Amino acid sequence: MTLAARPLGAVLTVLLAAAVVVAVGIGSVHVPVTDVLDVVLRRFGAAVDASVVDDRIVWQLRMPRVLGAAATGAGLAIAGAVLQSLTRNDLADPYLLGISGGATVGAVSVIVLGVGVAGLAGGAALGAGAFLGALVALVLVLVLATGRGGDLPPARTVLAGVAVGQICAAYTSFVVMTSGERDAARRVLAWTMGSLAGVRWHSAVVLLVVVLLATVLVLAFAADLDAFAFGDASASSLGVPVERVRWILLVGTALLTACLVAYTGAIGFVGLVVPHVVRLVCGPLHRRLLPLSALAGAILMVGADTVARSLVDGQEIPIGVVTAVLGAPVFAWLLRRESRTR
Repeated sequence: MTLAARPLGAVLTVLLAAAVVVAVGIGSVHVPVTDVLDVVLRRFGAAVDASVVDDRIVWQLRMPRVLGAAATGAGLAIAGAVLQSLTRNDLADPYLLGISGGATVGAVSVIVLGVGVAGLAGGAALGAGAFLGALVALVLVLVLATGRGGDLPPARTVLAGVAVGQICAAYTSFVVMTSGERDAARRVLAWTMGSLAGVRWHSAVVLLVVVLLATVLVLAFAADLDAFAFGDASASSLGVPVERVRWILLVGTALLTACLVAYTGAIGFVGLVVPHVVRLVCGPLHRRLLPLSALAGAILMVGADTVARSLVDGQEIPIGVVTAVLGAPVFAWLLRRESRTR
């Protein structure tokens, strides 16, 4: 049974706004919701009193991280929904095309080998290395998967992504195991499990803009994605330029994922589970599925990041651990539910 999209979208929007306000107030220093609202209103020009300390904590430290989490969750959910439709593969997620493996190669090259990136240092070099690694992995997948006529068959694309991912995993393991750094494995593992600790306003703005542009792009192809559910032949008979649409959406979602991974690391289960849950609630039509998945993914990521940075005093849990704990049982329930209906 599906629910109406507009009321559900309104509810999710309110929940997301509430989650952002509450999450900004949670941390080592608690800030009441009223003080959070005072800081936000003051930043937007309202004549409201807010302390300098609250302004620094809320606006300069926590707000960009929370907004970055929302953008990341929305982007991963959208990418997962698109890839599941394009490949007709229920297990498809944003890292299907070897993006995560390529990004890890780039990150490991910077973390362990100390490879420089155009004069950048620290987190900027790490992000740039991860993004470049993801792009190289994407190019390799497309080269391996593209047919002689320029077609991009879903099955071959998935297999190419698996192959490239395995090559990247082998490189990562070799570099970590042969490096002389004792904590190399720990640092690489921490990156691969994802973190939003390094997100500041400049990176939050980039993430928000990229996800917004990606959302507009995929919504423009919502009707085409609906046609893909009936197979390539049926979609072509309905006037859909199958190969062109597949190329645009595969490359577009891969670039979106590469950008997200570069800033936050590989965060699992969001892009896999969220589209399935939303599809179960609102149905398969993509003009509803995509925006609702974005809202649900944003809520999940804001909540997961809040848990990751506040569950243990003085220590931050990798956000990938939280999303796995939340997502794996839900996905298992979905699989069990589907097995009962067939």
